[in-house]
Amino acid sequence: MYRTVSTWRMYLVSLLLLAAGALLAYTGANSGFVVVAATAAVAALSLLLACSDAAPGLAPGRVRTAIRDRERRTAFLPQRDPDAAGRPRPRAPGHPPRTTTRVPRIRIPAAVS
Repeated sequence: MYRTVSTWRMYLVSLLLLAAGALLAYTGANSGFVVVAATAAVAALSLLLACSDAAPGLAPGRVRTAIRDRERRTAFLPQRDPDAAGRPRPRAPGHPPRTTTRVPRIRIPAAVS
């Protein structure tokens, strides 16, 4: 169904382009440059119209089914046992390195009188 709609849309766009070119060419009041520029503008607008809704949307049910089928075909095994033989043990992050060092305080004894 969608292919038929796209085909008819392309036929309509090409017919509109030919009609616009013929109308502009046979009026006689316009120069050749204006005819070419106007035909190019109509062609650009027609192309925009033809490609605006070229890809039809899919039903959400079909999207869910496609995701589910892809998940079943995927050869990915989740890591359920991180302590299995041959796997490195996951480590917790360590302490960050100190960026500054603490300057020791020098205590000056109080004057004895």
